[in-house]
Amino acid sequence: MTRNESVPVEKGSKQAPEKFFIKITADGPYLIYGNPPIDQEIILPNEEGSSWVYQKGKSFDNSENPVHLCRCGYSKHKPFCDGSHTHADWDSAETSSKHPLLEGAEQFEGPTMILADNEKYCAFARFCDAYGRIWNLVQTAESEEERKLVRHEVGHCPAGRLVLWDKETQKVFEPPFDPSIGIIEDPGIKVSGPIWVKGGIRIEGADGKSYEIRNRVTLCRCGQSSNKPFCDGTHASMHFHDGLPLEKGKGEW
Repeated sequence: MTRNESVPVEKGSKQAPEKFFIKITADGPYLIYGNPPIDQEIILPNEEGSSWVYQKGKSFDNSENPVHLCRCGYSKHKPFCDGSHTHADWDSAETSSKHPLLEGAEQFEGPTMILADNEKYCAFARFCDAYGRIWNLVQTAESEEERKLVRHEVGHCPAGRLVLWDKETQKVFEPPFDPSIGIIEDPGIKVSGPIWVKGGIRIEGADGKSYEIRNRVTLCRCGQSSNKPFCDGTHASMHFHDGLPLEKGKGEW
């Protein structure tokens, strides 16, 4: 990226300091610059068994600059790259548009809030179904308790597929994330999820052009998404598992 290139920033998000960025290599791994923390983010359920909160698990070494994270799904040293992409059967091509996410989003208007949803970016984390489907909840939410539930479900969508704003003030509701990387584990359906990029870290494609900067982004690490570099939930249908253990008391495989 040249210094003069203007990278769009999604409304409600802010760009991380310039030292933090991700470079996608043409046929290889993600290069993570700036030494952001890298931790397991384990999805834990509520009493009804629906996705409800994240719990941090194992922390990974982030001392190198850049850190090489696997994106083909075949590394034997996940989440890190071990060179397996060179002989793996995968398609590394980036197929996602660099257009802003909201351009392709459907809107759902309620009495107090508006929800935008671009399902191409669904990471199948399922927070949107916790206490009633989010698309229905937003269309009836008026009390602060109802609004809080909507904000919780939207804010826990790791991909940022769901974007929510106040109807009167136009303020976008976004969790206050520091620049960081999460390795999502989903023991509820016994799969390993995507790489969760938080806090407005810029992502540069193999062509040198950057994607829209967003507060919440999920990158494919099973190697099979049809919306690369972003996750489209394919890891769930293919039962992707990284083989990493969960700490005792932090979910079970």
